Amino acid sequence: MNAPSAEWARHRERGSLRLLKLMSLVSLHGGRRLSRVFLYGIALYFFCFAPQARRASRRYLRRALQRNPSAGERFRQILYFATVIHDRVFLINDRFEEFEISVEGEALLRERMHAGNGAFLMGAHLGSFEVLRSLGRRQPGLSVVMAMYEDNARRINSILTAINPAARPEIVPLGHMDSMIRIGERLDQGAFVGVLADRTLGDESVRRVQFLGSPASFPLGPMRAAAIMRRPVIFMAGLYRGGNRYHLVLEPVADFSNVSRADRDAAVNAAVDRYAAVLEKYCRLEPYDWFNFFDFWDDAHARAA
Repeated sequence: MNAPSAEWARHRERGSLRLLKLMSLVSLHGGRRLSRVFLYGIALYFFCFAPQARRASRRYLRRALQRNPSAGERFRQILYFATVIHDRVFLINDRFEEFEISVEGEALLRERMHAGNGAFLMGAHLGSFEVLRSLGRRQPGLSVVMAMYEDNARRINSILTAINPAARPEIVPLGHMDSMIRIGERLDQGAFVGVLADRTLGDESVRRVQFLGSPASFPLGPMRAAAIMRRPVIFMAGLYRGGNRYHLVLEPVADFSNVSRADRDAAVNAAVDRYAAVLEKYCRLEPYDWFNFFDFWDDAHARAA
């Protein structure tokens, strides 16, 4: 099944690099506690003047909470989003002392690092992916490469430059002839490849999966890449739990190491189902950490299905 252009990709995300640079300056000099004062005003602005995101938030929280959310709960989701973006300033500048970060499933990373042939870390727009940087202190030699579509890669590089010009994460832009070759080379060198696998870009194969009570479309591409390269897949999410607390979870999703070509499609479908189930579990556990502010279930690709 192929999907037409996805709703999230047709709407430019709001934000200003100039404002981000200013916030970074204020945050790094004033500290996290002082600079957080601005987040409430920013969250209130989006709560009042972003009706599409507000409607999507209500629909999602109704599913995750299994009841109608209050205005306070909907505002809390937007505030969590603003907080996670703000905390990027400190995480990208290696200011980990600002946070209490707990880790669950760290043995999975150690096992793959010991094996030396890499794995895919499949996250989602749930919590913070940047929290993974904190593991660099605990696991020397940990190397993570991000794979993303070129427009997103360009935007992320602009954001990182605004936050910390010295930050140079390795990003492989997808859609080029040599993209998969580069990813394969880094996996062979023992690196982990990070992918956000909960959104479709459009015009790509998707699988309809039961997610929070209704069918939703998940891209097949990330799992197919892992299957073709015969690598394990680990779910990763840096869950924000209020205050300065994050909980990094790592959970096995699939291992394509010994999957034959004949069994590949069935294994990929099963892995997408498993990924959606794990994602749903953490959406129920930390419902305000979901940052897909568009209609995830009734998007254009869902209607086409």
